[in-house]
Amino acid sequence: MNDYGQSAHKESGPRAARLDWAAFATRVRTGASKLFSFPVFLGACLVAGAFANASFTDVAAGKIFAEGDTWWHIVVGERILSTHTWPTTDPYSFTVPGNPWIAYEWLGEVVMALAMRLGGLSGLAVLLVILAALLTLLLYHYAWLLSGNVKAATAASAVVLPLAGFFFTLRPQLLAYIFLLITLICLEHFRRGRSKALWVLPGVFLIWVNTHGSFVVGLFVMGLYWACGLVSFHHGRLVAERWTPRQRRQLLATLLCCVLALLVTPYGTRLATYPLELLLQQPHVTSDITEWQPLNFSTPYGHWFLALLLVAFLSQVLSPVVYRLEILALFLFTILESFLHARFLIFFVLVFAPILATYLARWTPPYEAQKDHPWVNAALTALILWLIVACFPSRKTLDHALAIAYPVGAVDYLRQHPVPAGMFNEDDWGGFLVWSLGPQHRVFIDGRADIYEYGGVLLDYIRIISLDRNVSSLLQGYGLKACLLHRGIPLETYLSTLAGWERAYQDQSSVIFVRKKGTESSSK
Repeated sequence: MNDYGQSAHKESGPRAARLDWAAFATRVRTGASKLFSFPVFLGACLVAGAFANASFTDVAAGKIFAEGDTWWHIVVGERILSTHTWPTTDPYSFTVPGNPWIAYEWLGEVVMALAMRLGGLSGLAVLLVILAALLTLLLYHYAWLLSGNVKAATAASAVVLPLAGFFFTLRPQLLAYIFLLITLICLEHFRRGRSKALWVLPGVFLIWVNTHGSFVVGLFVMGLYWACGLVSFHHGRLVAERWTPRQRRQLLATLLCCVLALLVTPYGTRLATYPLELLLQQPHVTSDITEWQPLNFSTPYGHWFLALLLVAFLSQVLSPVVYRLEILALFLFTILESFLHARFLIFFVLVFAPILATYLARWTPPYEAQKDHPWVNAALTALILWLIVACFPSRKTLDHALAIAYPVGAVDYLRQHPVPAGMFNEDDWGGFLVWSLGPQHRVFIDGRADIYEYGGVLLDYIRIISLDRNVSSLLQGYGLKACLLHRGIPLETYLSTLAGWERAYQDQSSVIFVRKKGTESSSK
């Protein structure tokens, strides 16, 4: 008995080891087939497309991923990191010094400042690639979720990428677009019976309200889903599905939790009420700032937008699909807002991609996992990632692009020949001046349009830059001693004709005028 038991034990040990090894090898093969599946390879292709659309292909020609607001966002984020306090008054201008102002997008600004600390311009470029890739992958997943076809989702995401690429600049709202996609994905999972997906959203809104004021779009989407689920009908190509009582209660409870999360900020309720403040108290921001103006259809992104609308119309005529009420309502809302405000075009992109994928799924064969080739996918994915790294711009290239896009030469001149307080500058260069010269150089204006709107400076700036008939008195009223301008704008021609001003510096992109001694006026 003992001999038999010992013999059996000896035989079972190697057999058990072989079984364990076989099970482990099976798990490895299963994991590898998922990790290196064809859908993952398609996602890598889209990441490469996001990289190409994030302004990196034109860096050598002087096109850089940053815009005017990028720099003051970094400055504010660095100030928060250094002082561990949140600003409540303006420290950067000589036109509204000390006026009440808060950092409405402070969390996104801190993220940008950390990227600058860690890697300078290259760190900012890496951050942009990460955010653009994450947004693209979430859009791909959302299109796949609604269409049920990974190939159609890939094609639809690739079609809208050129339009989305216009918004791939380093500003906090790029994070906001990601939060909106997460909200849409969670709502779709909830609609399909995965109730736990909703509880992600209060945390998303907690971060969102501290990052960007577009959280109101997320609340609107949640409210729209809830309202559309109160009815049930099927009329032609439009259908509405009623929520169960439990779903309705859970969605409403989650919406209330999201609203409560908006109050958790370093400024109390101020961040939650800022969108209303923008709508009611900043008329010149919403009427005169380019991105808030109606869509310009003579631009490339205007053409692309119209082309996508034509595709949607023809697809519905030739091969109509059934629209859910909330999807159609959201689609029409983003179309309307894109017509009214160019900055809403990105929201149209996020909503249109899964709709286009639904059309394409009718003509696209489905993905068949049994025919997949994981190791081929792995090799091709590795090649794509290597190409992205190889094509990533060097610091020298980024510096060159920065010098073309921004007044780097003029800043060097100002370091050597400081101008007394009172230099006029254009709004898209104000943040760059604060970032490059430090807060000791007070600017006339920068991208923080709200504080300049309240102080009356924004309207005066518009009058000066557009050569209002009172431009001379405005220049004198502010006691301006110098002007930093883009080359070729009308104000440059105007100053060159005035006897009291002289050209002190110029290069291919910028010019500095200084007031001749003895002609200074008292400040405003």
